[in-house]
Amino acid sequence: MNRRELFKSASALAVAGFLPKMAFASTNGPDDPNTGPRETLLLDKGWRFHDGDIPMPVLITHDQTYNAAKAGRALGAASPSYDDSDWQEVTLPHDFVSFQSIENGTNVDQGYRRRGIVWYRNHLKFSNADRGKHIELQLDGIATFATIWFNGTLVARNWSGYNSTYIDLTPYVIYGDGDNSLVVRVDATAMEGWWYEGGGIYRDAWIVKRNPVHIVTDGVFAHPVPDPKSPADWKIPVEVMLNNAGKSATEVTVVSELWDGTIGLLATEKTTATVAPLGNAVVRLDLFYNRPRLWSPADPQLYRVETYILNGDKRLDAVTATCGFRTERFDAKTGFYLNDKPLKIKGVCLHQDHAGVGCAVPEGVLDFRLRKLKELGANAIRFSHNAQNKTLMDACDRHGFLVMAENRNFNASPAYLEQLEWLVRRDRNHACVFLWSVFNEEPMQGTEQGYEMVRRMSAVVKALDTSRPVTAAMNDGLFTALNVSDAVDVVGINYQQHQYDAFHAAHPDIPMFSSEDTSAFMTRGEYKTDTQKHIMASYDDDDDAAPWGETHRAAWKEISARPFVAGTFVWTGFDYHGEPTPHTWPTNSSFFGIMDLCGFEKTAFSIHQAQWIDDKPVLGLAPHWNWQAGDKVRVMACSNLDEVELFVNGRSAGRQAVDRLNMNYWTVDYAPGFIEVRGYRGGKVVSKVRNETTGKAVALRLVKDRQTLTGDGRDAMPVRVEAIDAKGRVVPDANHKVTFGGTAAIIGLGNGDPNCLEAEKGDTRSLFNGLAQVIIQAPDMAGNPAGLVNLVAKADGLKPANIEIRLDAPKVAIPHQPTTAPMMVLDSWFRAPDATERPDPNQKAADTDMNSWAWFRPGELFGAAKADGYSLVAANYTPFASVQKAGGRITFASITGACEVYLDGQPIGKKDDPAPGPLTVTIPPFAGARRLSILFKVTTGAPFGFGDLIRVGGPPGA
Repeated sequence: MNRRELFKSASALAVAGFLPKMAFASTNGPDDPNTGPRETLLLDKGWRFHDGDIPMPVLITHDQTYNAAKAGRALGAASPSYDDSDWQEVTLPHDFVSFQSIENGTNVDQGYRRRGIVWYRNHLKFSNADRGKHIELQLDGIATFATIWFNGTLVARNWSGYNSTYIDLTPYVIYGDGDNSLVVRVDATAMEGWWYEGGGIYRDAWIVKRNPVHIVTDGVFAHPVPDPKSPADWKIPVEVMLNNAGKSATEVTVVSELWDGTIGLLATEKTTATVAPLGNAVVRLDLFYNRPRLWSPADPQLYRVETYILNGDKRLDAVTATCGFRTERFDAKTGFYLNDKPLKIKGVCLHQDHAGVGCAVPEGVLDFRLRKLKELGANAIRFSHNAQNKTLMDACDRHGFLVMAENRNFNASPAYLEQLEWLVRRDRNHACVFLWSVFNEEPMQGTEQGYEMVRRMSAVVKALDTSRPVTAAMNDGLFTALNVSDAVDVVGINYQQHQYDAFHAAHPDIPMFSSEDTSAFMTRGEYKTDTQKHIMASYDDDDDAAPWGETHRAAWKEISARPFVAGTFVWTGFDYHGEPTPHTWPTNSSFFGIMDLCGFEKTAFSIHQAQWIDDKPVLGLAPHWNWQAGDKVRVMACSNLDEVELFVNGRSAGRQAVDRLNMNYWTVDYAPGFIEVRGYRGGKVVSKVRNETTGKAVALRLVKDRQTLTGDGRDAMPVRVEAIDAKGRVVPDANHKVTFGGTAAIIGLGNGDPNCLEAEKGDTRSLFNGLAQVIIQAPDMAGNPAGLVNLVAKADGLKPANIEIRLDAPKVAIPHQPTTAPMMVLDSWFRAPDATERPDPNQKAADTDMNSWAWFRPGELFGAAKADGYSLVAANYTPFASVQKAGGRITFASITGACEVYLDGQPIGKKDDPAPGPLTVTIPPFAGARRLSILFKVTTGAPFGFGDLIRVGGPPGA
């Protein structure tokens, strides 16, 4: 039985429980740049950015119209010869929307930040050694609609801000000293969601150079499957898709190996295949291993599947896929099982943005966010409502989160099914992925049309992966005669807590879970709701939940009491930009988060720790203890212990049995000093938390998330900024404006205040309730031999703070794709018919004559002349603005033959020696387009022409 038959047979058995004892694995991830002949080069530098659209030139003449319709002849800012020398230099990832000011009147769901159309350009170099390789451009994410040109040819359009674009550049590359122009026009006026989506090339870009015979991108599927008769024995059916960009059929040996980081090689297998030129081939083989260490949130054990192809003894290509052994199944009556053990899903919904950086979130900040969720006690994440950064998926594998991977667009047309197919292909190897979600809250979910759409979308998923169930997040239509619940394996329910029992009674054999719930409001550090100021109290009261949702306590109470509800995904783990609810301007981010935009904990953090953590003591205390004399203060304790007791200035206010669902409360009179809660287990105190009345703020304190940064120019970390009193206690109502400096590169600022209108870029940010956050990025150690950076924080009336962060050398250096500064290369020329009499150097072809003058590109000589005479060649061009203003030079790297050089009909240089050699001529200042003509004097039997590049530059020294 082959892999697909095995999966489909298992799928057919799943009725009440989906795929008992089935398991699956990891990701193809970013390829190891040091494996085999493959080169995976980061293309994050050399980019130039223009904010705003640049209209294409209006075509008037026949010549313009004819040429604009040809490959390599893109116009305007898409042209290889376009002058981008004065554009802003940027480094990817780049979310241009995160740089915009917050302006009333712009889109509320985008956090009142202007979007629009922008352009990016880059200039790439490929050596002669690259000739013959398969060269692919990988753009991990562009928001939103993208048009991509390479060397003046439109090579791709992308219609989603969340999927990657893979482009075969091989047919278009110019090798050697030539300039390769890469141009991306981004239309971010288009929106796919109702939350902050960012804009621009906000994920990484890569150039991948491979042997002509290679493994395609996302082309390895390595998926552990237990033997149904002997669960200790496992098989990994490996599927490998090969491509041959070469000119002849090639026979290869395909080898797959299973590796453990500690033990070493565990299993190996190989097979052979023949790949036709410009064709694909799919090969399958099996790896066997018994008694693996199983992957789980508590123990996220990963293995590696190394797959490589050989031609004889020569290694042509190699790919590494991380792999996790595990099983999963959903039971309609008793919930979810991981590795045959019941596991309640304790998840959160997440958007992809973070304070200060928008959607261009560095990997170090992604890691910080996942560590905070681990601390929370979460074991699952629903990525709402779109594909995520592939490095984030890798991190979920490592940290041990179950992931509900969600498709963005509910559409069964071919273009949108391709987006869904891409998502499954890229992520189907991840150990973390346990659900494929095809939509969220669609109006058609309760209709026959919706059912038919999901039936087709589900078929696309199952054609690629039958190991995980297909689900959808439904907020209505659960009881219509035909709806999408009839086309999915597991039903996700959004907010319909009152329908859990009714749906289960009507469909006792359909597994279900809460795909989204809660939607409760909190403002970090605030304990009195003030609708005029757009402040939401942090006690999780009924009045502070959305009309469609419930409090954090009530939502979990509904789920924990029902075994048939497999678990929860709380809306949301972190606050996010945009979709401000229940308030609008000046509120520009959400209140829903268990943590705020910076990842600072709200009271909901302690509530969920008390609800979700069983293996260690939890004790949380709210509020702070800075109040006014005469205030009656409600005190809240969150614990998983047996009993809690509150003390006010050392006097007991009462001891209570812990209520993990509802939490524990006291109302006491405020008196300066402290409150302390003590947690008991077995009658003994096992934990204490104290909140003290602070003095006024006297100093700033900076707290690093980690002790070191990797000095690769990419690693980043959030730094916590605190206002403290004379005893070092955080002052909970301090709101000073802080200015930052030092040698550390600041890429973002935040404070977690949903109502703050301050810029998230720059060097100044106010504290909010005692806290702020600075995101710093490491330099490349090659440019920082000291191996240290520092951050300084200053505020009026407070003692400044200064910290140093050590830079660690990268364990594996990420190679970069070579780029070059903008330069004008004259690579589009026309040659007049040869003449025996000296022609007029000003002559041109008629506007409608596309044939008598032959187009050519410099780099190869014309060959031996057939008769003595003359050959006229010409090029039309518009110099860069700096050359138009100050003049410059034209450099011919190599001319063969005697010739005269004319600019707009005026002689500007000559070469009398027919031997190959360089020539430089000076051009005067001139605004607008120019015509460069070269008149060769040719001799019978002698070669002539341009043997190399022709460049237009500024004056010497410019």
